[in-house]
Amino acid sequence: MSLDTLNDIFFAVVERNDARVMLQRGATEWIPISARRLHRNVTGVASALRDLGIGKGDRVAILSENRPEWTIADFASLLLGAVVVPVYTTLTPEQTSYLLRDSGARVIFVSTEQQLQKILAILDRTQIEKVVVMDAVETAGATHMYQLMKSDQPMFEAAPHSVSADDLATIIYTSGTTGTPKGVMLTHGNMASNLACSLSEFGVSSGDVSISFLPLSHVTARHVDFAMLYHGVTLAYVPAVDQLPQALLEVKPTIFVGVPRVYEKIHTQVEARTKSALKRFVYKGALKVGRRYRSEILTGRRPRALEWRIADRLVFSQIRAGMGQARIFISGGAPLGRELAEWYADVGIRIHEGYGLTETSPVIAVNTPKAHKIGTVGKPLANIDVKIADDGEILVRGPSVFKGYWNKPEETENVFADGWFKTGDIGNIDVDGFLSVTDRKKDLIKTSGGKFIAPQPIENSLKHNALIAEAVVLGDRRKFPAVLILPYFLLLEDWARTNNVSFSSREQLIAEPRIQALYEGIVADLNRSLAQFEKLKKTVLIAEEFSPGNGTLTASMKVRRRAIEERYREHIEKMYADAETSAQ
Repeated sequence: MSLDTLNDIFFAVVERNDARVMLQRGATEWIPISARRLHRNVTGVASALRDLGIGKGDRVAILSENRPEWTIADFASLLLGAVVVPVYTTLTPEQTSYLLRDSGARVIFVSTEQQLQKILAILDRTQIEKVVVMDAVETAGATHMYQLMKSDQPMFEAAPHSVSADDLATIIYTSGTTGTPKGVMLTHGNMASNLACSLSEFGVSSGDVSISFLPLSHVTARHVDFAMLYHGVTLAYVPAVDQLPQALLEVKPTIFVGVPRVYEKIHTQVEARTKSALKRFVYKGALKVGRRYRSEILTGRRPRALEWRIADRLVFSQIRAGMGQARIFISGGAPLGRELAEWYADVGIRIHEGYGLTETSPVIAVNTPKAHKIGTVGKPLANIDVKIADDGEILVRGPSVFKGYWNKPEETENVFADGWFKTGDIGNIDVDGFLSVTDRKKDLIKTSGGKFIAPQPIENSLKHNALIAEAVVLGDRRKFPAVLILPYFLLLEDWARTNNVSFSSREQLIAEPRIQALYEGIVADLNRSLAQFEKLKKTVLIAEEFSPGNGTLTASMKVRRRAIEERYREHIEKMYADAETSAQ
């Protein structure tokens, strides 16, 4: 079946008539959802939306964790030609009301009583006419979704097929690392053209299983789920990331798609489980063996040498078992970091890193089983043109490039030049056609000496150390670069107890001279591989976790660099002032 609109994905699922399109966790087991049931649920909700007067161009918001009802509401809206507006569950009431008001959404689907109460409290500040709740919540302020899904109303056939590739499918608000979120307008054709190419070389098919756990409000997660459904892959929904480890063991996915933050967490957990002397000895020995056969893993081969098979049986296989039975690993949403990709290769896992933006639906380039080069984000998709501007910025054009920013014509005009979309990222294309991304253009640090530093590669190298949870490089318009470090306290506290460092709080712990010396040593080790102007001269330790709640992370868990610098301005200014005094 051709893929011209997102509705074609729904038609393909219905036509295949699989018994296990989706999996939902019940009280004691995973419950399958068949194509027939999905069709009944989607058409029931679509009929109810139609009766409310929802049609082509109307906006419908979805505020929910990952669950089948998210996708049911999505497809039901798209069949009518409505425009879906995803809303992160982590947004504050004020942020949520802004998105709803700006988009002009008329209907909103919410998941739980907590999210329902958030919406009811701000309802008078929006244009919402109807609230639909997914959970069985006792309330007079909303309609229950399960009643709509069981509707026996006949679904008309004309509306879904009247939707064209040029029709607007969704408005996705960027998470806003700086400034007010912007609504990215993506058409059916934008997303369908991207979906047609993104997984074409991975050989995924019916019989494969994938877990949907990345927030569906993010374009990457929604793209992945659409792609999986189109290719016949069974989707198992996990509403919270802390449920992921158990789901991996129970569902045993054959395809794992994650963001670097998830891959980093798995790596850190492995390091934490090998603290005893014996386990550490075996683990480190296995990694040395793995490094010798890294190149074979990266070319898609399984090493046959006896020493690798022994290391695999003792260590690597146990790490992979914790990630289900995955044969394909994909990373996107943020830079993976070369050191982290190499560690995974050393334990027998080849991660296919990709790159894209909300504005490009999202995939621009991806490493595939047939064309893979570590340290790059792969080759551009077949229907995407990429070039590098004179200043190093990555420029893109193609059918998946967005229509514009909702209600923001000036901002739309500013991101295009001669028909090319300006990504805001700095990168290069090598002689083999592989694209590398250095950093965000706006995140480049210019020292007072005029040198430019790309912070992300340095930060990723630091975060590869299990004792570091987050790292933010400082130094814009300063005499030298420095780094703000949030320790991984679970391991640090264990290190402190082992080394007889007493403490009663995190603040006291990071103030201990031996702890400060520990992290200064980690930074000094990295400095040996950096250019002179990149070397980090000072280290500031902080005790507060980064989160969307305190403004240091976006809703999609990206670091808000400027907000962090403002929040810890006092620490930063003191560090630079002390350095100035010492130099005198």
